[in-house]
Amino acid sequence: MIYVWARNSLKTTIGVHERGFVGAIIWNGGKLYSGGKDGRICITDPSSGTCENVIQVGVLPRAIDVSADQSKLVVGLVTGSIVEFDLASNEATTHMQSHSAGEVWGLDMDANTVYTTGDDNQVKRWDPNSRRCLDTAAVSEHSRKAKKNRASTLSNLPASQQSRAVAVSCNGFVAVAGNDGHVTIRSTDDYHTIQQELADSGEWIEVMEFSPDGAYLAVGSHDTNIYVYSTADWSKVGTCSKHNASVTCIDWALDNSCIRSVCNAYELLFFAIPSCTQMQDGASATTGTMWASHHCKFGWCVDGIFPKGTDGTHINGVDMNEDQSLIACGDDYGLVQLFRNPCRKGSAPLSFRGHSEHVVRVKFGRGDLNQWLFSVGGYDQTLFQWKRC
Repeated sequence: MIYVWARNSLKTTIGVHERGFVGAIIWNGGKLYSGGKDGRICITDPSSGTCENVIQVGVLPRAIDVSADQSKLVVGLVTGSIVEFDLASNEATTHMQSHSAGEVWGLDMDANTVYTTGDDNQVKRWDPNSRRCLDTAAVSEHSRKAKKNRASTLSNLPASQQSRAVAVSCNGFVAVAGNDGHVTIRSTDDYHTIQQELADSGEWIEVMEFSPDGAYLAVGSHDTNIYVYSTADWSKVGTCSKHNASVTCIDWALDNSCIRSVCNAYELLFFAIPSCTQMQDGASATTGTMWASHHCKFGWCVDGIFPKGTDGTHINGVDMNEDQSLIACGDDYGLVQLFRNPCRKGSAPLSFRGHSEHVVRVKFGRGDLNQWLFSVGGYDQTLFQWKRC
């Protein structure tokens, strides 16, 4: 209901919304514009209480404004979108999109597109050049609970519709990890259609990485295992099972010969591929290895990324740029930190503030995107795009 008051006395009520509460309201030029949880914007004559026009938006509007000539209406939706409507035709133009529930952790990219996933059942694809969302797909249509030890989140959606990891391969695959331990495989040409589903993980998945040539997918789970799959037929090649805590970081060797990984027990381990056996002398045996990525937060070149007095959980995401001259980190203080490579103890970073929450992932662009660094914040649900100057 909308309540109309004459000073401190209730004059009348207007009932134009079908259910739920009214989330936004504005008076302009003799008309009342209101948005309700019923997903409708009602344009009402307040003198008669008659609804003259209804615009269906599908979700709760949280803010409304009207142009001076009353020809256009702009609405901020609970999903994070900002939409403009032409009131003569009800034609809609979306100016901004966003993730909208829980946390956003998933971040990866191909040659010209950035992908993000969150706890809001959304896989979003972004164009860095226009800085716009190109398309949105669902994490899952299934409603499944976590098998064990669900991820902490403010989202009310089932675990199967929440995602903390996404990976994109050089040969056109997109892998999306659900917090129920399932991984769905799609193509970059049609990432709405699920081609395959992998269900070996016993807990939620924080990290996934495709091999440099796209032949393998490594899935790091909170059940302490890394599951390696062949992208030829999505059969499981093997399981790397020597970690003692949740797997948080994975890097592939450039020649596919091995992976290195980090877990919450502060272990840096190495595994031979495709046997998935632990390399006991991995640190020394891989001194000359060229790595396709540098996401592991422990190692010789990243010894100095942790501020004094913090533990191994303070840094959430690490990456190195294409020419390996810079190291970026996302931390619990909401900062994006930039170091020169190598970052030894005592190194001083450049610190960049913008996120309002912990920064969970950072990734440098490659190829045409190498002038940019991308970061996602957890509870601020935001993708930042930083330009190298």
